[in-house]
Amino acid sequence: MRMIISPAKKMNVDTDSLPPLGLPVFLPQAGRLLETLRAMPPQELQALWKCSAPLARQNVERLQNMDLRRGLTPAILSYEGIQYQYMAPGVMESGQLDYLREHLRILSGFYGLLRPFDGVVPYRLEMQAKLSVDGAKDLYAFWGRQLAEELEAESDWVLNLASKEYSRAVVPHLPVSAVLTCLFGQWEEGRLREKGTLCKMARGQMVRWLAENRVESREGVRAFACLDYRFDRELSDERQYVFIKGGR
Repeated sequence: MRMIISPAKKMNVDTDSLPPLGLPVFLPQAGRLLETLRAMPPQELQALWKCSAPLARQNVERLQNMDLRRGLTPAILSYEGIQYQYMAPGVMESGQLDYLREHLRILSGFYGLLRPFDGVVPYRLEMQAKLSVDGAKDLYAFWGRQLAEELEAESDWVLNLASKEYSRAVVPHLPVSAVLTCLFGQWEEGRLREKGTLCKMARGQMVRWLAENRVESREGVRAFACLDYRFDRELSDERQYVFIKGGR
């Protein structure tokens, strides 16, 4: 089993807590993206990033000084979003970190697919960014089947805990039977709704729970019962597990 999650926009540099254990598998492709971004005018980069002028200036400077092989932070400690706060890898035991190293993969618009202890540097590039590279109209086309093929080579099934923006880079290229997607929702006015922040919290908590319990099977995933979520057997099937917050 491999589980896939999304990255976070906010990134941290931590070269002291834990050492990187390798370089990203798709480092040459990341280098090509870096070349493309460096060649773009600042105004185009700001439009691509959809950010403020001060933030764009910060990231333009970051691009010019970026070294993909030095000053690296393990990917699992680099991202700072809500999902990663609930995962809390910084306070995991060694056995739980070993589990993540084996089972967890982080999707990235810039790096493609990351193992938890691959060394990375801060970057700004979302998977849905309209960046044309080497004839590919966007990053989905640039990455193509590469990320899915890497996952297929590692395991026979994937637990999808990524957002739609990122899972779209992998799931369409995998056999339907090889993907199990988890949905986290709650009932409101008779409808099942997913809320962004709550989903991020649940995904991070599930990663932590899976590591704590060394879960390996699809059946084992059903036992997740954190943050007041419970597995709903009636709404779930072999392709999608539905977890409801607070019951029906």
